[in-house]
Amino acid sequence: METSWSELSFDIAKEIEKQIMPLFGKEEAGKVVGTNVSGDVTDYVDRVSENVVISRLSPLGINIISEEKGFIDNGGEYTAIVDPVDGSYNFVSGIPVFGFSFAIFKGNRPIYGSIYEFITGNFYEGIPDNGAFMNGERIRVRKPEKGKEALSFYSRGEFPELVNKVKRIRVLGAIAVELAYLARGALDGVVDVRNYVRYTDIAAGVIIAREAGAIITDDSGKEIKLRLNATEKTNIVAVNDQELLKMVLEVIERGN
Repeated sequence: METSWSELSFDIAKEIEKQIMPLFGKEEAGKVVGTNVSGDVTDYVDRVSENVVISRLSPLGINIISEEKGFIDNGGEYTAIVDPVDGSYNFVSGIPVFGFSFAIFKGNRPIYGSIYEFITGNFYEGIPDNGAFMNGERIRVRKPEKGKEALSFYSRGEFPELVNKVKRIRVLGAIAVELAYLARGALDGVVDVRNYVRYTDIAAGVIIAREAGAIITDDSGKEIKLRLNATEKTNIVAVNDQELLKMVLEVIERGN
């Protein structure tokens, strides 16, 4: 089974793509059809895409942890933690930054992660201790250039000093995709200090970015340990360099 995760995740992503892309940017996609396990609203596009995931994984006996329904116990030794459409607000609004996030655990150990960008068709993969890839080609974080950092930074108005410490701030609205961009060298860091992101949002991205050389901690500098949990929230500081990590954590500490 472990050698087929790439094929399985890509096939699921393409099936979701087939189902949802006719809805891209349309009001119907954002119709509220319920609430998820965290109490947030479930949009129609979230329901459609999650149904694809469940229909493909459940017959294989793979447990599922998703943003909408939480833990689905199918009695298997493998568990998939997924966000079928990371960046669903972007999708509903017609903003072309969103993707499919898929991570596999054997027991509590991550063994595979992938992110598929629906608009570009880029397919990112991470295999612990074996590297990170985009469309089959190995990727690495870029070497940082002092004074030229580009950081994706989410806060609720806290830590404004950080904005002046880097050259560019990006807020793209799809943290899994942004972690993939960090992995391939398009960003220098992804920081979210709103106590907002769930492990369904970041599991695959953390696997991929780490394999590409990123350093990933919480806002106190403690290494993030991925959890099989759909509701617990965390902060994340993911960067391509130890000095950048030090700077971000110092700004956060001064702001507390």
